Amino acid sequence: MTDTPLWQLSATELSALTRAGEVSAEEATRSAIERMQAVNPGLNAVVVDLSDAALTRARRLDAEAEKGPLHGVPVTIKINIDQKGQATSNGLPALKDFIAEQDAPVVRALEEAGAVVIGRTNTPEFSFRADTVNPLFGRTYNPWGKHLSAGGSSGGAGSAVMAGMGALAHGNDIGGSLRFPASANGAVTVKPGLGRVPAFNPSQAAERGMLAQSMSVQGLITRSARDLALAMPVMIRPDARDPFHAPLPWKGAPIEGKIKVGFTKETLDYALHPEVDAALDDAREALTEAGYVVEEITPPSLRALVETGFRALVTEMDAMSGADFQRLGSDEMKGILAEYLAAYPPFEFEDYLRAVALRSRFAREWSLLLEDYPLVLTPFLPMPFFTAGRDAEGAEGVADVMGASLWSTAMNFLGLPAGNVPARLAALETGTQPIGVQIVGRRWREDLIVDSMAAIEAGIGPMAPRLWSRMEKR
Repeated sequence: MTDTPLWQLSATELSALTRAGEVSAEEATRSAIERMQAVNPGLNAVVVDLSDAALTRARRLDAEAEKGPLHGVPVTIKINIDQKGQATSNGLPALKDFIAEQDAPVVRALEEAGAVVIGRTNTPEFSFRADTVNPLFGRTYNPWGKHLSAGGSSGGAGSAVMAGMGALAHGNDIGGSLRFPASANGAVTVKPGLGRVPAFNPSQAAERGMLAQSMSVQGLITRSARDLALAMPVMIRPDARDPFHAPLPWKGAPIEGKIKVGFTKETLDYALHPEVDAALDDAREALTEAGYVVEEITPPSLRALVETGFRALVTEMDAMSGADFQRLGSDEMKGILAEYLAAYPPFEFEDYLRAVALRSRFAREWSLLLEDYPLVLTPFLPMPFFTAGRDAEGAEGVADVMGASLWSTAMNFLGLPAGNVPARLAALETGTQPIGVQIVGRRWREDLIVDSMAAIEAGIGPMAPRLWSRMEKR
């Protein structure tokens, strides 16, 4: 048994106790629920409270002899995927009563591994923005303070897990929706590569566009890299409802000798902020100390990759979902969409086909790079994280949020795995905030990314204890 409050324990620590019988699933769940009741009113991260159902499930787990790898570990689920009996609202008032009849693959996988869902977390309308606010549930706040956006679209997940509301938080990512919240809140995540985690919403009325199918992935936001190593193998198990899932083991073949890491500070037209510059240096030093060989590289075709990827995704989004945005979205959302369309004009049909065809060329260039450098350390954003509502401040706001996320969307367009880990705690005039960096990996090698993030975390230290200390003083 431990004297540390159970809600503060990592999923790895907690599951070791519950599986050994030293802590019951009910005790673990109750601690997370009590923490949720204490801090969520000020954060609005969990917008559907499932406490009663969670405690009932925890008691049932305690009565079972078999214990899964996540036995009794409290988790949250984002409101844009199906959970049986719950509304898949996606932040839209029009869908507040759209009740799911089945679980999505990730919900099923987590629960069959023994996890206990304590609540559902907030997302922006359509899960479209890198900031989390919607007309149905309102704004989610960052536990570091209101000087920061909580990120998006998995902003509720990032805020919840870092504040202690569950050891694991489900999220998803089509252009950065796992990594934005991780960076904003000081959490750790790995955006899986194409086909790695089965994905399907049983309630969906139509199939998604080809780019959405190949860029959007399901994942987890955690407080430690070790928790990703524990829980991601659960997430990647096959599900026949995703016909394009690649049934590969979590751990790939060992790499002989020291692992080489490509290193770049390239941010194209955006100035690199001194604190981001320092965070990249800190991450490089931690990796070097851990035995990695870090060498500077020139990223291949970065400008063309970014510009092509952005415009292709906006083209598909406007064609496939534009009418729904206009019919169901708020005025603020429509205004942001208009700025996107102005900044990244949709391609004409033949140009769109050429842009999507170019994706294989860009992916091939990166595949060749990753043969020499199995990992690449990059900025996530060129500057510290933005304030709430920045993307609604016209063309400049969209540029500072989505335009600056060039390293984020580019990796989705390529279908490569990419992690985000905090590498620095910056004291700025606006307030204290974590600074995240990104690590890109070879296709199917999320395990290498997670191992490298664990090395950075070991050298720099986790952010959660520093956050909780600040929260106690407020």
